[in-house]
Amino acid sequence: MKCQCMYLTVSLLLSLSAVSAQADDPLPRARPESVGLSSERLARIGQVINAHVEQGKLPGMVVAVARKGRLVYFEAFGWRDKAAGVRMTTDTIFSLASMTKPMAAVGTMSLYEEGRLLLGDPVGQYLPELAKMEVGIVKPGADGKPVIERVPAKRQMVVQDLLRHTSGLTYGARGSSPLHALHPASSSTAALNMTGDEFIAKLASLPLVNQPGTVWEYSVSIDVLGILLERIAGQTLGGLLSERIWKPLEMNDTGFVIPPAKVARYAKALPNNPDTGKPQRMTIDSTKPAKFECGGACAYSTTGDYLRFAQMLLNKGQLGDARILGKTTVEYMTADHLGTAIENRVAATDPSRAGYGFGLTMAVRTAAGESAVSGTAGDYNWGGAFGTMFWVDPKEELAVVYMAHTPGAPRLYYRALMKSLVMQSLVK
Repeated sequence: MKCQCMYLTVSLLLSLSAVSAQADDPLPRARPESVGLSSERLARIGQVINAHVEQGKLPGMVVAVARKGRLVYFEAFGWRDKAAGVRMTTDTIFSLASMTKPMAAVGTMSLYEEGRLLLGDPVGQYLPELAKMEVGIVKPGADGKPVIERVPAKRQMVVQDLLRHTSGLTYGARGSSPLHALHPASSSTAALNMTGDEFIAKLASLPLVNQPGTVWEYSVSIDVLGILLERIAGQTLGGLLSERIWKPLEMNDTGFVIPPAKVARYAKALPNNPDTGKPQRMTIDSTKPAKFECGGACAYSTTGDYLRFAQMLLNKGQLGDARILGKTTVEYMTADHLGTAIENRVAATDPSRAGYGFGLTMAVRTAAGESAVSGTAGDYNWGGAFGTMFWVDPKEELAVVYMAHTPGAPRLYYRALMKSLVMQSLVK
């Protein structure tokens, strides 16, 4: 009897230990084969990424793969802080950069569902400073040097233009024209150097680079959108997203400024770009507040937290008991909003996005072919300039997130590499 009791006690402890070891998983686990993936093929991810870490191509990475709502892969590789000898862990925190944008879009659509804004509303209805924008046209001056002529915008930008980057705004770092030189280089530089009101006033003084609704141009549009949301909701962007997305989805390690108790979990980039050998740095330090909470680039998160967000999208707006958006709202967000009437420059941000249109803050694949990476029509994705990426494939019932701090050119390479490594593991 004593032996039997000891056996039951040991078994119970082992069982509790196993549950505890999985307690921080973002989704319920399953064997890859039970949802149509190959464990052997998934193992290639670790083989490739570990080799890149050993070769000094990246400090480390966290990868999460879910299919049919089940977590089949959740691994950390390399170093959270290579100089300090701190290994990467799955709960490591990363700066999201532009992966902030889809969360701002979901926040927008939640207000849309409540009737507090419409996507066809002129932006000037909420931000009067932007009601009478002009468009710049670069022409040669009398001395042969370029001059900027201003003409009235044919119409106001609308909320949908902000969400799909057809507002006529731009990122100054995205072009070399005199028009681009006038605009903030990036979301992070704008948020670090200006308050929200100063940022809007600055944009109001500048000419747009395109007529609203005519050209897809990657831009500060989502930063404008974030300030617009604050004015409608009467709260900070972080407060709105926390209330409507992060808390309901239990994204407990997501926000705009990492609290002191969590700073040790913040990943460090390599000091030098491994391709060029030149110094590199993160333009956002998520341990310090910016002058405004920019919807285009300023949030931080973990791979597990963001996987819950991605799975909510895949589930058409719901995760567990939390209903964030309605089914048709998510379908609308993740449809192509460019069509044939708007000039599509999405691939200019990343060559692997050839064959993609654009929804509301996310690239949307319009055909199985055309792109240089595998995928299916209808999959959607976006990434961050510091080395993060997510994609959702509704046809394959797949949600994938990986995070690394690799600012600079390598991030484009890893987007294509990780897509190939994950997609090849699907066998059914």
